[in-house]
Amino acid sequence: MGQQGVMDFAREALLTVILASGPLLLVALIVGLLVSIFQTITSIQDQTLSFVPKILAVFLALIVFGNFIGATVLDFFTVTIESMQQFIR
Repeated sequence: MGQQGVMDFAREALLTVILASGPLLLVALIVGLLVSIFQTITSIQDQTLSFVPKILAVFLALIVFGNFIGATVLDFFTVTIESMQQFIR
C-alpha cells in the first residue's frame, strides 16, 4: 500500500467518524442553543441547567440514529477487514 492508499484510508476513516458523530453533535448543538436562548430570555443564570436537556436529547438521538451509526461503523469495519491484505503488503 502506497502513500495514496494510506491517504484514502485516512480520508475514509475521518468521513466515517464525521458521519457517525455528526447527528449526535448536531442535536447537542441545537439543544444547547435553545437552552441558552431560554436562559437569556428568562434571565436564569444557572450553569447546570443546560446539561440535563443536552444529555436527554443526545440519549434520544442515540436511540433514533443508533442504527445509522452502527451501520456506518460496521460498513467501514467490513471494508477495512476485507482489504486487510492490501495493508499487510
